[in-house]
Amino acid sequence: MANKADMLWEDVLELEEAGERQEALQLCHQITRMEPDHAAAWKMTARMTLPAARRGVQDMPTLPQAASAYAALQNVVRLEPEDTESWALGGILLVDHLGMLEEALEWWQQRRQVNPEDVTPLIEQIAILVRLGMYSEASELLEIMFDSEMEQPDRKQLMNMDRVRQMVDKAAKMEKEEIFRPQNPKHPRWEIIGRMKTRKPLSETFFLFTFVAPIVFLIGTIAMSALGGSQYGFILVFLIILGLFTGVSRAGAGLLQKLNRHALDLERAIDIEGTSAKVCVPTEIRGSKLYNHTIGKRTEAFQDRHSKIIDSDEIIAEKWKPNLPDFSNTESWWDVDEESED
Repeated sequence: MANKADMLWEDVLELEEAGERQEALQLCHQITRMEPDHAAAWKMTARMTLPAARRGVQDMPTLPQAASAYAALQNVVRLEPEDTESWALGGILLVDHLGMLEEALEWWQQRRQVNPEDVTPLIEQIAILVRLGMYSEASELLEIMFDSEMEQPDRKQLMNMDRVRQMVDKAAKMEKEEIFRPQNPKHPRWEIIGRMKTRKPLSETFFLFTFVAPIVFLIGTIAMSALGGSQYGFILVFLIILGLFTGVSRAGAGLLQKLNRHALDLERAIDIEGTSAKVCVPTEIRGSKLYNHTIGKRTEAFQDRHSKIIDSDEIIAEKWKPNLPDFSNTESWWDVDEESED
């Protein structure tokens, strides 16, 4: 049986190279039925299930494609737990395409159990917790992420670590007085969202032109009048304007977030609906200009699954809380296996 699987695998590789994706996928299904522990075939199944990239741009998968690919990836990481590419793809499918944030937290917790010193799972978990408004839990993971015992991160990881740190800080400051819990139909933020339902969020470009640019232009004009009489003065003014633009943009980021809080709150409500598979958005808000803009930014698969949740019309419990994994438990799979053998 193994020899037969090996022969079929060679055919799969040839079909992949020829661009015959559907035929390759069918053979992968045959291989995994013959040999359920064929990790490479499971990984190829996920790849061939998802749409091919065209001119370097990845098409978005449908809901069935995303679900099937994720199921295949579960087998990949079970058999090859060090396959970081499969972990990353599975996380993307769960968060962006399936909207299953609880499962994504558990997915990355399993990765942490494989390699407790890897910072990537923590980065992903923190970002998810911020989306759910769980800032205390996110802060606890931040401390672990910056612990000296963690692996030395590369440049990209360092940038992502700083990004999530700022994300936690900004979000916690914005909701310092009250954290929006969409599952509570009487939460005061719902009234505000209702009043703002006809207004789309301000874009960063619009904010730059209406807020940042005028300030920089005004101060830059004053600086040019005072210092721009020489070549060195012109260079100094240029540096002042560049510094002003960066500084005012960063300072204004918090203001933009506050101005768009109604949209950010609605995004959280949609996330809660996606991960709980229950509804919480009031009917008078669903279908509004703000709602259509917010849901329109989501992927095709997410929108498809979300529409099924809406059709079920099962109301979320007011005291609903996401099921969180035990973040302190990073006992490796190898230790568990050894204990079971003993």
